[in-house]
Amino acid sequence: MQTTLQSILTFDGRGLHSGQPARLILRPAAANTGIVFVRTDSAGQGARIPALWHNVEVSPLNTRLTQGSVSISTIEHLMAALSGCGVHNVVIEIDGPEVPIMDGSSAAFVRGIVSTGLTQMAAPLRAIEILDDVHADHHGAWASLGPATSLQIDFEIDFPDAAIGHQRKTLNMANGSFVRNLSDSRTFCRNSDVDDMRSHGLALGGTMENAVVVDGARVLTPGGLRHADEPVRHKMLDALGDLYTAGLPILGRYTGYKAGHNLTNALLRTLFATPDAWRVVTCDAQIAARLPGVGVSVADLHAVA
Repeated sequence: MQTTLQSILTFDGRGLHSGQPARLILRPAAANTGIVFVRTDSAGQGARIPALWHNVEVSPLNTRLTQGSVSISTIEHLMAALSGCGVHNVVIEIDGPEVPIMDGSSAAFVRGIVSTGLTQMAAPLRAIEILDDVHADHHGAWASLGPATSLQIDFEIDFPDAAIGHQRKTLNMANGSFVRNLSDSRTFCRNSDVDDMRSHGLALGGTMENAVVVDGARVLTPGGLRHADEPVRHKMLDALGDLYTAGLPILGRYTGYKAGHNLTNALLRTLFATPDAWRVVTCDAQIAARLPGVGVSVADLHAVA
């Protein structure tokens, strides 16, 4: 069955790149609504933008939805929380151009969602089953989707900074795996990139409290890493959020090598341009039990408390 939130959730913060304050209000929504963002400020003109792959605009450092001249940036951490907690229908009101970065992870969103709980809806739940391999690549980085009985993510990164280096991790996203293993992993950057980003009007809201900053072998952020492999875990978090712009949960294996937001969106565009590579299935109890978010409980919050 489909789900929505049991009650309204509110989050306040600043955008990582814009530095602008914003308030998010997550409202329960009717069955088959999906994930929909609404700009409530005067600059947004009430634009209503479904969080779907074809509304995603190419952006190197985040996932941005656009409708005409209106955009909503950095949706990926919230999308990951919604996917990982099994939320299928919600209307998200935002009074600014960028989702608040919070602590750089999905933890605050997950705590709110799990604490308020979900309402089961009578409408049947559908999922996208991957039937054949699809692939997207760019300058040596690549991403693929292939058949699997649940959503699995296999990610590999390789950075020259010794604090990150080469990392690879594979996880099955069923049974609360996202909440326990990925949701508290923060966005990261190299110290050498910070000045360049800010000179281009990016990372204006970035601080040591909402990002992991590394410089060679050193982690500059106070407290260090939450996990020895936190960077690759965060890349997996991003991938889960970006994959949820497919519009339905995915049953398939995602593999990413140095992939980012643009590649995952390119992969979804390739998937939906290849009709024989996927189909929509109605989830029986057995299929539903393998989806992200099923089985998540308050006990799982101990991993991100």
